[in-house]
Amino acid sequence: MQTLNYEGIKVVSSSQSKTDDALVIEAPLQININNTPYTVVMRTPDNDLELVRGLLFAEDIYKQEAVFHFEVIEVKKSGETIVNISIPKELLGKGYLNKRTLLSVSSCGICGKQELKDLAVSGDAINIKNVLAAASIQKMFGVMQEHQKTFKRSGGSHAAALFNANNTLLSIQEDIGRHNAVDKVVGELLLKKQLNDATFMLVSGRVSYEIVSKAFIARIPIIVAVSACSSLAVDFSKEFGICLIGFTRDEKMTIYANPNYLK
Repeated sequence: MQTLNYEGIKVVSSSQSKTDDALVIEAPLQININNTPYTVVMRTPDNDLELVRGLLFAEDIYKQEAVFHFEVIEVKKSGETIVNISIPKELLGKGYLNKRTLLSVSSCGICGKQELKDLAVSGDAINIKNVLAAASIQKMFGVMQEHQKTFKRSGGSHAAALFNANNTLLSIQEDIGRHNAVDKVVGELLLKKQLNDATFMLVSGRVSYEIVSKAFIARIPIIVAVSACSSLAVDFSKEFGICLIGFTRDEKMTIYANPNYLK
């Protein structure tokens, strides 16, 4: 369940009436690693395994192909959940030393980082050789929107979707947090061993640094957003070799980086 009904008063001009609205759930997920608290993520319940898998991958904590042991320790009716991840210490990545000591809220993918140097992402720039058709992007958004069930009920959730080079949907996930939705789709494809097939990442909101960095770590070459892109998102996309597209709506879009990927 990703929504709950809340009563409110709807005001239209001078008239008032009671309304019963579906609101997207925001609840904390405490992630323990080897029985030690690691971080708390504000997210929408469901698909917690995919969220954790994608988060640990993006944070350079666990990038092994084998799946870790995932155990749910506690779940409350409000959605508050505690999970424990068991990973051999010798397989923990460098990101584990970057321990998140602060709450990671649903609107911020980098909250909990301790120093500016912790934001650095390394690796070879992406360089795709096949030119892809831009005309299919609007169709992919149509497919994503058809699957946004929580948004249709609440109007309050974000979505991320991954498509392959043939524009086939590989994963669609919703969450109150933009970056959580991205972690969920990446985590799902990691679990299915299909991440190498992901070519297009579609997101329902704006694109900032953390979305671009997650796409780069997952080696996804094209990001397409409904809304705006930040200056840092454009700068990093150019550096990382990512085709970044914003304001994709009503048969329009703006390409900010690496337009050579599209025809």
